[in-house]
Amino acid sequence: MKLYTFAPAANALRVEMFLREKNIKLETVSVNVRDDELFKEPYNSMNPFNCIPFLELENGSIITETISICRYLDEQFKNPNLFGSTAEEQAIIDMWNRRIELDGFLPLLHSVRNKTSFFKGKVVPGTRTNINQSREIVERGIEMFKILLNRIDPHLSENKYLFGDKFSIADITSHFMFNLSNILKIDITQQYKNVNRWKSDLENRPSNPVLDNV
Repeated sequence: MKLYTFAPAANALRVEMFLREKNIKLETVSVNVRDDELFKEPYNSMNPFNCIPFLELENGSIITETISICRYLDEQFKNPNLFGSTAEEQAIIDMWNRRIELDGFLPLLHSVRNKTSFFKGKVVPGTRTNINQSREIVERGIEMFKILLNRIDPHLSENKYLFGDKFSIADITSHFMFNLSNILKIDITQQYKNVNRWKSDLENRPSNPVLDNV
């Protein structure tokens, strides 16, 4: 297997943290997103969605999308399990991961892409377009994030992680949601006592690839 990645990108870092938690070593190829290498061959043919990361299997199959890559690897390398070992565990962890992605991670990702000058002409991942950046999208993403925190803070008063005491893929997604909130300079330290405790726990995990750049 070969993983095509680009270290600064949020989704690439999500997979990197997952690999570290699982102690999986993969051959990696760094694709320079900033130089538009994803739009050149052979990468454009391998992954016409022009996003990283993506995983090339030994039979030539290509798996794109962060969670799909992680789910495949979780099945191939059983321990520790980060997607759940029973149907109930898998459903609940998937539920939490989707909530974090839909209500926090993705809204903030679009906020960053619509606010940061680097992403002018790149507001839609995997594209180069004339779509204008939108302040409304920035503000909406931040408000959606705060609504999510209001909903999960009570849950975290009785749970170490989103799925009780079990660290899971949903927590990895959450960690990089918080990284995006840091880029946007969203201060949550005065609110959300339980969220802040959890956020600190995630930041201090040895698998956190962001620590490499501190």
